Amino acid sequence: MKYLLAGAAFLFVAACGDRSSTTPDDPASDDAASGETASAEAAAGSPTDAAPATDSLDSVAEDLVKLALAAGVHDPAFVDAYHGPAEWAEEAKAEARPLDALEAEAGALLERARLASNANPGVRGAMLEKLVRAAQARIRIAGGFTFDFDEETQRLYDAVAPEYDVRDFHAALAQIDALVPGDAPLHERVDAFRNSLAIPEDKLRPVFDAAIAECRARTLARYDLPENERFELAFVTDKPWSGYNWYQGDYESLIEVNTDFPIIIDRAVDLGCHEGYPGHHTWNVILERDLLRGKGWIEYSLYPLFSPLSVTAEGSANFGIDLAFPGEEKIEFERDVLFPLAGLDPQEAETLAALNDARRKLSHARNHVARLYLDGRIDRDEAVRMLMEFGLQSRERAEQGVSFIETYRGYVINYNLGRDLVEQYIAAAERDGADRWDAFETLLTTPLAASDLAKSK
Repeated sequence: MKYLLAGAAFLFVAACGDRSSTTPDDPASDDAASGETASAEAAAGSPTDAAPATDSLDSVAEDLVKLALAAGVHDPAFVDAYHGPAEWAEEAKAEARPLDALEAEAGALLERARLASNANPGVRGAMLEKLVRAAQARIRIAGGFTFDFDEETQRLYDAVAPEYDVRDFHAALAQIDALVPGDAPLHERVDAFRNSLAIPEDKLRPVFDAAIAECRARTLARYDLPENERFELAFVTDKPWSGYNWYQGDYESLIEVNTDFPIIIDRAVDLGCHEGYPGHHTWNVILERDLLRGKGWIEYSLYPLFSPLSVTAEGSANFGIDLAFPGEEKIEFERDVLFPLAGLDPQEAETLAALNDARRKLSHARNHVARLYLDGRIDRDEAVRMLMEFGLQSRERAEQGVSFIETYRGYVINYNLGRDLVEQYIAAAERDGADRWDAFETLLTTPLAASDLAKSK
């Protein structure tokens, strides 16, 4: 649940159409998956001998959770949140099974998931199969195997970023150049302007409290969340991300905001929505209430970060900003409430909004840089330079952006790809007469992967 918004490093708003048209219909090819299963069977024996076709979805789900916990012993970032039986986590740590054994187990579990899904058609079984496949791929990555960028994102997130034409990015830069005139390089001008709207350190808490309170009020006006849902807000340093929601279970979240760099005024609402309401906190609360407790789907006691769930997680969190603050409402709230609270000039709000609108056209540039860098087609220095150019940010912020890519790899596509697909899903529901908040809630409670969302036209 990382939210990389270091200056322009994370351009959270989307370029929706180009992704949705290229998202694959299926996560990984049958041939590739069959090859992995065959190798797993050779190591672990026939999965059908161990688990017959009558295997239940509940059984597969329980073993998936235990597999993820075991993988998390080797790959701590894999298990982003867990609030299931404590003894399962303790057993995983105590046993510390080797990765090759876990890979074989994942192959056997994938076959069991296929059989159970075929016997029980529906979105739950389909998502379980994708989750097992993603776990298998991530276990291989933890063991040192490297997929190319597109194959990695397809296996883990059921999605592939489109190919990009850098001329489109340069055209967007030309538009931004007219908004922030001057003789200095464009990224320096934009960075300087945005830094002039940084929240003073002594105003961080009241500004964020006000922003999150407004995000929460707008969400609670539409959704009935549990009475004991709650969160704690903390400011931290020395992180590769700028905001994070650590879901604690029992309807509670810890929201952390990284203060390594100045926090620009527009981030308060962005992070309040993304990490809180109607974003990650709301999503996790609803999953725990409706799917884990309501339906007994044990797989939702655990959030595997590198999985198809992250498309919806990050996409809904980003789309949630516009859902809660449609049209001009965000800039009006910032201008009338947050700018004065931070001691900033409200007259700058309109310029900031115009700049952010223009920057949306660069939202996919980070995917382009990440693909080139992780596939070895550019070196780190060039990745930093490109993030400075297309991300319109300082070298220091670009360095943080590259650190994020190095840490979380193909995860970067979930922010803009996810938002693109969520927006497409909501738009299709609205065309069918649905209310957008109702459609959003349906999305949060329905296990849909990127390939499912891509079918919403």
